[in-house]
Amino acid sequence: MNKISIIGAGRVGETTAQILAQRNLCKEVVLLDVREGAAAGAAMDMRQSAPYHGFDTRVTGGSDPALLKDSGLVIVTAGSPRKPGMSRSDVLEVNRAVIDVIVDEVLEHAPDSLLLLVTNPVDVLTLHAWKRTGWERRRVFGQSGVLDSARMATFMSEATGLSIKDIQTMVIGGHGDTMVPLTRYCTINGVPATTFLDPDTIARINTRTQNGGGEILELRGNSSAYLGPAAAIATMVDAITSNLQRVLPCVCILDGEYGQRQIPIGVPAMLGSRGIERIIELPLNAAERSALQVSIDSVVADLEQL
Repeated sequence: MNKISIIGAGRVGETTAQILAQRNLCKEVVLLDVREGAAAGAAMDMRQSAPYHGFDTRVTGGSDPALLKDSGLVIVTAGSPRKPGMSRSDVLEVNRAVIDVIVDEVLEHAPDSLLLLVTNPVDVLTLHAWKRTGWERRRVFGQSGVLDSARMATFMSEATGLSIKDIQTMVIGGHGDTMVPLTRYCTINGVPATTFLDPDTIARINTRTQNGGGEILELRGNSSAYLGPAAAIATMVDAITSNLQRVLPCVCILDGEYGQRQIPIGVPAMLGSRGIERIIELPLNAAERSALQVSIDSVVADLEQL
């Protein structure tokens, strides 16, 4: 891919731009922000790290939406972050207005791009952005499950003492405290994770996964997570730019899958150069279906606030 634009030069956006540049995932990264000079300064700082990180990716920044022109992918991290004690839903109203402006700018300057939403509440805003674009649903999707699954894998590695390189996890549902960690689909080098973990430990890992972002927010106090989210975004970008057809949990707009229509929810999907190439419908048992429905109901409650 020639050009990727990131809207929002906060910690998530800036860190994402750095990772994309270092990994040479495209020829040009553009960082945009409404704060005059913030994106341009961050881009200049990144360019001056290139001799030591060894990347040739061109990094530029600014506040003019026209910089979006010819982007193959637009990543949206802009918006108001939550503060300690807040849920992701608490920032819905203010961030919806932000997304409206951004989507209109994308429609004007990058009408052929893919659109990756990161701004919270990401499930609701992914649907909102998709409706505003009028695009095919494969082109508009959100980041959630890749990050949530990474958190779950981290907690499993800590609990077992086993290498995180061998741990594969799956988290579906809304990107909030009703997300659904699917332990039955988690493996450690192909071996079911339940071989190494007792039910009480699994329950603690699941709860900690659901509250993973809040735990970091409480500890940091002045910032939500950004290193993990940026790495998760880069994983999705790699699947897109390299057309890897990776199966990753993403916020997708369902159209019949899992018995839902026009519902934005995190499910495993095949991610490639066209965006969401295919949604994977997992066979869920009764408990998993029930937990997913609770998560969907939570997202629907937020949708009713739009």
